Formats: sequence, structure tokens, C-alpha cells
Amino acid sequence: MATVISSSKSSASSLFLFSCSKSPPSSPKTPSKISSSFTRRAFTALSASSSLFFSSSSSSSNASGIADFFELQRSGGVKALDLRQGEGEIPVDGDQVAIHYYGRLAAKQGWRFDSTYDHKDEMGESVPFMFVLGSGKVISGIEASVKSMRVGGIRRVIIPPSQGYQNTSQEPIPPNFFDRQRLFTTIFNPTRLANGEGSTLGTLIFDIELVSIKHLQN
Repeated sequence: MATVISSSKSSASSLFLFSCSKSPPSSPKTPSKISSSFTRRAFTALSASSSLFFSSSSSSSNASGIADFFELQRSGGVKALDLRQGEGEIPVDGDQVAIHYYGRLAAKQGWRFDSTYDHKDEMGESVPFMFVLGSGKVISGIEASVKSMRVGGIRRVIIPPSQGYQNTSQEPIPPNFFDRQRLFTTIFNPTRLANGEGSTLGTLIFDIELVSIKHLQN
């Protein structure tokens, strides 16, 4: 039996403010369908800022932006920037978590290889990605990022190759064949790896929202 511990419901006004700044939003009050729509708009705004992040990587203004990131403890070098502080529960190993995310590949100038907002159910609603924390099925960088988040929070993380994809079976896996092929042929390119480029090929950038937590009971 699974018991819902906490879930995120964001208000339209708070997400509008969030898309324009990094200030925490006001308390959530609106239905989940409206929340999903506005959360997607907020993530679209984040995607635009990600593009600016890569296009201006050598500028002094971007250097100050990178300085806002902090390294997560016991993460193997994952750097995080909290774009919105959550007010819900913090997950622990064994919990089932649901997240929305945008995934980008640094080696391709921030190319977005996957987004949960493109994963639709029969009703056309976006389906979050769910996994059991501590199961080892998901790349280490995402697990480390989610472990210290609160439900409702949104965090941008830079995941080094050592904490990213180590093989092609680790989740999350892009459902689109061509995106999946492009992602893995870039990360595991034998010629570039032989040339010593492994330290950069697999660097990932994820914008993650922790949507809900379920405590799984046996």
C-alpha cells in the first residue's frame, strides 16, 4: 500500500512571478491542471535562460551567475541552484518521487534532449517521471539532487559525467529514438573519449521540479 506524503500545487500568480525572478512564490491555492500549465510556462522561461547560460559562458556576467551555484554534499560534484524553495516534505530512500524536468546536454550547447512535459497520457496531460529513491535505476546526479529538495521546489543542477549516464540503460531515458541516439552517441563517442574529452561529453544540466512523494509501505 502506498501513502501520499506530499504533493506540489503551484498558483498561477506565484509561477508568473517565479518565471521572472528567483524569489520563492506565495502559498499554492489553485487546481493541479492550472498548476501544470503555468509550471510548464515557468520551465519554458528556464529553458530560455539555459540557452543564455551556454551562449555567454565566457562572459563575466555568467561567471557571477555560476557563482550562485553550490555543490551538493556527498553528490560527487553535482552543483545546484535553487530557483524556487519548496514547502513540502523532503524524500528519503525508499520513497517514490515524481518529478518534472528539462534535460540538456552541455556538449551540444545546451541541447534539450528530453522533457517530461512532452510525455503525455491518454487525456493529453503531461506525465511526471517517477522512480524510487535509492533504487539505483536513475543516474546518480538526479538522485543526489532530489534527496535534498522539498516538494514544490525547483532546482537547476549541473551534473558532471561521473554522476551522469554510465550506460544506455540508466533512467531517465528519452522516449524519442533520435533524441536517445544523439544523446548516447555524443556521450559515449569512442573517438572523442580516446582523445580525452570524457570530462566534458557527459555533462548534463537538469531543471527539476519535485512534484510529489509517496511513502511505500510493504
